[in-house]
Amino acid sequence: MRKDAEAFLKELLEAPSPSGFEQPAATVFAARIADHVDELIRDVHGNTMGVLNPKAAFKFMLAGHVDEIGLIITHIDDKGYLYTAQIGGMDPALLVGQRVKIMGRKGPIFGVIGRKAIHQMKPDERKKNVEMENIWVDIGADSRKDAERHVAVGQPLVVDVPYRRLGDDKIVSRAMDDKAGAFVVAEVLRALSRRKLNISVIGVATVQEEIGLRGAITSAYRVHPDAGIAVDVGFASDHPETDPKQLGEVKLGKGPNLHRGANINPVLEDHLEKTARRLKIPVQISAIPRGTGTDANAMQLSRGGAATALVSIPNRYMHTPVEILSLRDLDAIIRLLVEFLAAHPAQRDYRP
Repeated sequence: MRKDAEAFLKELLEAPSPSGFEQPAATVFAARIADHVDELIRDVHGNTMGVLNPKAAFKFMLAGHVDEIGLIITHIDDKGYLYTAQIGGMDPALLVGQRVKIMGRKGPIFGVIGRKAIHQMKPDERKKNVEMENIWVDIGADSRKDAERHVAVGQPLVVDVPYRRLGDDKIVSRAMDDKAGAFVVAEVLRALSRRKLNISVIGVATVQEEIGLRGAITSAYRVHPDAGIAVDVGFASDHPETDPKQLGEVKLGKGPNLHRGANINPVLEDHLEKTARRLKIPVQISAIPRGTGTDANAMQLSRGGAATALVSIPNRYMHTPVEILSLRDLDAIIRLLVEFLAAHPAQRDYRP
């Protein structure tokens, strides 16, 4: 991966963007594509859209959501401790002992997530699952008044962990889900800006996916695409405690994860697979019998419907602060989508 592309990926991942508060990451995304698209649109919902060849009749939408899971302050007690609720879904046990970054009005406020020490727990307490009401955020305040000088109810926060390389090809960060997909969309737009297109390509960094595909619903309605691809992370099955019988054989570094099922247009899927074979890009196939739970759902069902597909980035440890994926897979997905869209004819019948 080129150094400038990886620097953009790192900046995007480290920009806090819980669902409903995506502006920092959306700004990073917009800056990356601004000089490479014919139109740059940021709508009232928070979606960021880059448009190539806008006058073409056939419209193809790419979507990667830029929101991440996080927390929001719900209460500040008399001693200055903060209590929170989840934005999106995560295991509360993963939060214990984590450092956090609060998106304060004047800049970030840092804290830690505390819990009663194990020495002070009764035997039955040690066996209980961690619940949100049993953990709190400590920002070093001495009272509610002291805490309210820095933070307020309704402010969001994220786990404060940095981007890191693991070995030659792997990277680890929070929020791979799905800022890695938004990264792919941006890089595809940049590459396609140097190609002659027969169709209009609209790349969207969608918002609020983690709380109901909300940004994809509004942006797909606005774009009204003939076809679309969601780029999102998918479950890797190459680590302990996973079941390939449920997930399929999906490994990091082995290429894009393509899908077959009700949410996937079979004609579009077939063309993606043929493009991968032509380019000698290995792909991994998964079966999804229902909706995928991704932005592909919203695109498929918008207005009169669109031909949709999902291209997944194999990801370990989904919805944790240590999601791991392969740079090789990211590069392969970018190449696949660029060549597929660059070769797309001015019209294609996607009716099954």
